Amino acid sequence: MLKLFQYNWQVRDEWFNWCAKISVDELQCPRVGGRGSILRNLFYIVDVEQAWIKGLKGKTEFHYNFNDYSSLKSIRELSIKCRPEVEEYIQNWSNNIENHKLDEFTYGEVIHHVIAHEIHHIGQLSIWAREMGLVPVSANLIGRGIYD
Repeated sequence: MLKLFQYNWQVRDEWFNWCAKISVDELQCPRVGGRGSILRNLFYIVDVEQAWIKGLKGKTEFHYNFNDYSSLKSIRELSIKCRPEVEEYIQNWSNNIENHKLDEFTYGEVIHHVIAHEIHHIGQLSIWAREMGLVPVSANLIGRGIYD
C-alpha cells in the first residue's frame, strides 16, 4: 500500500515542479473535465486524500477551501503539511482492518479509492498538458526506484 502512495506523491511532486514552469494564467485556465483547472485538480487531489485518511482514523472529515490555497505555492505547501499524517497512517496499515466499515464502505475500498483517485486526476493533467502542446510528467511506475 505504502509503495503506491509513494508513487502518487512522487508523481505529484513532479507535477508541482512541472507547473512551476507554466504561467499562472495557464494554471488557472478553465478546462474541460476534472475540477476545471490545473490548480483546482492539484488542490482537490491533496484535499481528498487527507479527508479520507482523517475519516479512516476516526477523525471528523475536514475539507480545505480552495480560495485559501489558490496558488501553486500554497497548494504545494498544503501537500507537504498533510503528507505526514497520511504517511503515518499508511505505514501503520494492517490488512486486519481491510473489512472495517467507514459509513457504507470498507476501509480497503476507501484506501484503494484514494490511490486510484489521484491517478485518475493526474491523468487529466496529462491530457491538459498535451492540449497545451507540452510534454506531461511521466506516469510510469517502473523505473522510479520505488521498489528498489
